[in-house]
Amino acid sequence: MTEAAQSHQRAPRRSALPRLLDRTARPPLLIAIGFVIVVLGILIVFRPLTSLALLGVYLGLSAIVAGVLDFAGAEGSRWRRALAAGWVVGGIALLIWLGRDIDNLPPTLGVLLMLAGLASLGQAVSRGRFSQRILSATWGGSQIVFGILALTWPDVTVLVVAVVFGVRTIVFGAALLVRGGTALAAVGRSSAETTKRAASRARRVWADVGRIALSMLLVATAAGGWLLSDWLEAGAPVVDSFYNPPSEVPADHGRIIRTDAYTGRAPQGAEVRRILYTTQDALGRPAVGSAMVIAPAEPPEQGLQPVVVWNHGTTGVARGCAPSLSDGTATQWAIPGLDEAIARGWIVVAPDYSGQGAPGIFPYLIGEGEARSALDAALALRELPRLHPMSRIAVWGHSQGGHAALWTSQIAAEYAPRLTVVGTAAIAPAADPVALAEELSQSDAGALLSVLVSWVLVPYADTYPEIDLDDYVTPGARTIVREMTARCLSEPGVMVSALTALGVSEDRPLYSGDLTSGTLGRRLAQNVPTGPWTAPLFIAWGAEDEVIPPSSQRDFVDKLCEAGQPLRATEYPDRIHQDVLQPSSPLVPVLLRWTELRFTPATTDIDSCTR
Repeated sequence: MTEAAQSHQRAPRRSALPRLLDRTARPPLLIAIGFVIVVLGILIVFRPLTSLALLGVYLGLSAIVAGVLDFAGAEGSRWRRALAAGWVVGGIALLIWLGRDIDNLPPTLGVLLMLAGLASLGQAVSRGRFSQRILSATWGGSQIVFGILALTWPDVTVLVVAVVFGVRTIVFGAALLVRGGTALAAVGRSSAETTKRAASRARRVWADVGRIALSMLLVATAAGGWLLSDWLEAGAPVVDSFYNPPSEVPADHGRIIRTDAYTGRAPQGAEVRRILYTTQDALGRPAVGSAMVIAPAEPPEQGLQPVVVWNHGTTGVARGCAPSLSDGTATQWAIPGLDEAIARGWIVVAPDYSGQGAPGIFPYLIGEGEARSALDAALALRELPRLHPMSRIAVWGHSQGGHAALWTSQIAAEYAPRLTVVGTAAIAPAADPVALAEELSQSDAGALLSVLVSWVLVPYADTYPEIDLDDYVTPGARTIVREMTARCLSEPGVMVSALTALGVSEDRPLYSGDLTSGTLGRRLAQNVPTGPWTAPLFIAWGAEDEVIPPSSQRDFVDKLCEAGQPLRATEYPDRIHQDVLQPSSPLVPVLLRWTELRFTPATTDIDSCTR
């Protein structure tokens, strides 16, 4: 075997196309192929969804040819033949049905990367120059790491493919252009002169240095990606075993399954417990819910305690987004006026809604699902020791929770006749899901708004069988949208969703069609709260609200006034969506006083409507 052949055998494994082109001695063909590959790389980088089919074909053919070449050169090695067969099978799968579906591309790419990594590690243990073996080892290890990351973060893998693979393709195509141009310019040079220059010691030294430098870069990149993934995963909430219901639960809704201590921060003089209880989902099927119960540590010796049901705002739609899993959600920073409520002797019950904490489908802006979770949490209080809850309850809620609060009061008399709602306070409520969907559908919606669209769309599709996700999601983007619903607003991983939405939107929108049309539009309209409300309402919002347009709140109040609804409405200047319920907000003392009057028989309050 010649020295050149031995060097080629010892070189790190490369993809199929470069090895085929090594055998092409025609410079014009090299230049033409290089130009095509540069254009392909540019398409992949800037149009990842549009060029998806082309990318799948490219990867599929490359995998098949690489497998065939490896199989032919395996020389009896079962290990290399098995890896080669894996490449061929993966390439065929891509060409047959994966190349046109971005949902299946990330896991397939992850598997192919790990196969390529194993093949490179096999090269590292063979004979060869030290720098070649080091490069093979680091290249193999980094491919395995990125294969695992592709399976862990399938939505961001689309962008990784677009940027990393696309840039790699552009560089490779440019290299072919240079090789072709150099070959044309060197037609008159003697082969002896070329051989002498290629064999120079200095060139070998520089090649070794380049391989070592590239190896260090690969190690740093793989380590950085792994550490980043660990950091993002560590920031995700963990659902503990408390939330897993037993095989048998009480048949009726509003019954306690189990209780446990809440380990997060608690107001002074208060005791906080987690409860798991029976409820019903949006379609009336048996479900399980979880909640926090915040009550005075020393309950009154006699008399009943007023109850406030707090419906939280948007935190996400995954199980891990339950407020009862977080450290600071039983404080006045999360529940307005909580310290003062406890000082007054009130009980505050804060449901997570079904599907958060406990398993199930989260009813995001699905009124009856939210309301049943809230009412059943209030019913379950009756089974807790040392508490003496009234049957009369006040209902509070913010943002999504404002929508839930309105629905809670709307269905209370029919669903939970043992409870009497004395008043409903909806703070910056998402009272009109149709109007919100129209706002989210605007072409200039940002990355976070794209995440919010997924939080509306996926729960609706999971709840209502007639809603097909594919009718509203751009072909091939279903994995991206689904992955967005697996992350919570408070965890670092939501940045992955936002960056993915931002990156893909540079190609084309994630969503297609009008969210307010078809079956989705009809279901959104059904979830607009319309009353009747037999108890007074308190509607409050910030004049600078950046999430729910203040104009929509004014329109909602006007409709309530026209319907003759007893109402107090207040707009707070210079307050944004979240700021309106913070401890320093002027809303807090007004909310507490308004609620206190609701628990006092035969009291009246200011009516904001001009009759």
